[in-house]
Amino acid sequence: MFTGLIEEVGKISAINKRNDGLKIKVKCNKILDDIKLGDSVAVNGVCLTVVNIDKNSLDFEVSNETIKRSNFKFLKINEYVNLERAMTPSSRLGGHIVQGHVDTTGEITSITNLGQHTNIKIRFSSEYDYLVIEKGSIAIDGISLTINYINENVIDLNIIPHTWENTNLKYGKVGNIVNIEFDILGKYVAKMLNLGKQKEDKLKNLLENW
Repeated sequence: MFTGLIEEVGKISAINKRNDGLKIKVKCNKILDDIKLGDSVAVNGVCLTVVNIDKNSLDFEVSNETIKRSNFKFLKINEYVNLERAMTPSSRLGGHIVQGHVDTTGEITSITNLGQHTNIKIRFSSEYDYLVIEKGSIAIDGISLTINYINENVIDLNIIPHTWENTNLKYGKVGNIVNIEFDILGKYVAKMLNLGKQKEDKLKNLLENW
């Protein structure tokens, strides 16, 4: 489990394609402190397992399912990625609950400088629009952000200077594809409401046919 508060921006130094997915090497520094084989790290919001540790890098294996769901299919050497170690029981939950299970991807449609702050708009598939609410939480490439406004299937985000300088957003461009994880609480509520509606319809049909 993660908080969406990025600890470090790493750089992809190697990508090895295999039949069962990818093996990637990420150059980093800060998160190497107390890291162990088998630990979980969110890489651009994707929960991955550390399979090798070098002096200045970590290796991860990426499954085909993860590649299909995320922007990892577009990864390139020297690309910058957001890194966050899994939270500990004593950690403060400064962002929101992020599982590292990417739901889908979105496309950056605009980046506007607002002085010290930056506005970013991201378009995603309309099939997920029921999972977003104004002022709700969302994870973009693993970054915990608040949704300012929603225009159909485009979300409007305000990026403060600290987030801009300490994540890979500062390298973003219009047209870039980003990972999206919707708020887990919203997903559970949507599931329960849908189940309730299904049961209500089933009971109604039974009574009508009784």
